[in-house]
Amino acid sequence: MRTHISIPLIRTAQTTRLRLAEALNWITLAAGGQAGSRLAHRLGLLVSGSTLLRQMRRRIRANSTQVPRVLGIDDWAWRKGHRYGTILCDLERRRVIDLLPDREADTVVAWLKQHPGVEIISRDRGGIYAEAARRAAPQAIQVADRWHLLSNMSEALRSALESHRRTMTEVSKGSSNEAAAEVPTLPGPSHRPSIKEQNRQRRYDLYLQVRDLLDAGISQSDVARQLDVSLRTVQRWIRAGVFPERTPRHYPHSAEPYDDYLNRRLGEGCRNVTQLFRELKQRGFAGHYSSVWKWLDQNRSPKESRTKTKATASRISPRHAAWLMLKEPESAKSYLEHLYRASPEIAKLAQVAREFFRIIRHRDLQAWVPWLASTEDTPLAAFASSLLRDRQAVMAALQMPWSNGQVEGQVHRLKLIKRQMYGRASFDLLKLRVLQNA
Repeated sequence: MRTHISIPLIRTAQTTRLRLAEALNWITLAAGGQAGSRLAHRLGLLVSGSTLLRQMRRRIRANSTQVPRVLGIDDWAWRKGHRYGTILCDLERRRVIDLLPDREADTVVAWLKQHPGVEIISRDRGGIYAEAARRAAPQAIQVADRWHLLSNMSEALRSALESHRRTMTEVSKGSSNEAAAEVPTLPGPSHRPSIKEQNRQRRYDLYLQVRDLLDAGISQSDVARQLDVSLRTVQRWIRAGVFPERTPRHYPHSAEPYDDYLNRRLGEGCRNVTQLFRELKQRGFAGHYSSVWKWLDQNRSPKESRTKTKATASRISPRHAAWLMLKEPESAKSYLEHLYRASPEIAKLAQVAREFFRIIRHRDLQAWVPWLASTEDTPLAAFASSLLRDRQAVMAALQMPWSNGQVEGQVHRLKLIKRQMYGRASFDLLKLRVLQNA
């Protein structure tokens, strides 16, 4: 007897298979091969990691790379300082179109020759991609990335200020006490409150809320419930009577067995960490230089710490000075006025650098030639000469809206995917996941 299967049942089965295949594809994109297989097993889908990767490769082969009109190109670090690759993005469709295993010019040339038709290439100011574009796509317009232009100017300004360290330090120290007091700190992680300070402030604010609610006549249980803290914490704070400071933890290090000797040398006036480290080595010390430094830092008197902090604060680095010149914060006006009065050359550098930033940000093409003339007889003339060698790309950056901002975002996403793979997978799998997630 022949069994007949209705057409609706066949279509339902096909739809189910397509949905399962799509689900497995997204599992592979999210977790990879072996990790995706383990997740699929938890969901009741019995499939191996190799099968998941084969399915993904078939999808990649089915989706042929379209030649972009506007190409963004940049490098990415597989292992920073050792191994780099190249990422290629379609800036109009805002997606990654290919990854290359290195950043050699020949590799990029081969890719461009296999994908003719690129009209615009946005790149950084490195010579590798500029050379590859000239060799393989001479008809394409090269656009220098504006962020890299500003970054290069900042680096050139810092280098030019290296020879003026003494002048900057003298002005910050005390040619004018008013100027020295008004030098703002350079923003960055080192000047933000530490995690320990933030946690202490959070606990102190919570303690004040507990005291206010208790003074208002609210019970301890209700206070704990309202502030989402444990009842035992509220009771402990009440017993303490004041805000309970946490006892700092002491972490022993390898220099502690030599406390007596180090204290004696400290009393004799020796503050040289290198000298103390050498003397301990002669006595059998097997630790590191940093252990001696930490011991000396913990045992330095408060007066010495204040003196060191004051001396450090009076110095200003070229990086800090360059930031002040380019940002011109209100709190630094007095310092900058004294600095420019003390050194007209520094004043000229600051004026030229700020004008370059204005030209790039406002894309003021008319001011480009006068700016080049203003760099003559200044330490920034070498930087201006490097821009002239890349003149067409810089001019295009002032005329066109394209930049490598999208590419930098794709590099950030690539790094996230790479780190999710714990460094165990090959370039092949990384490329599959980046392209499929695009």
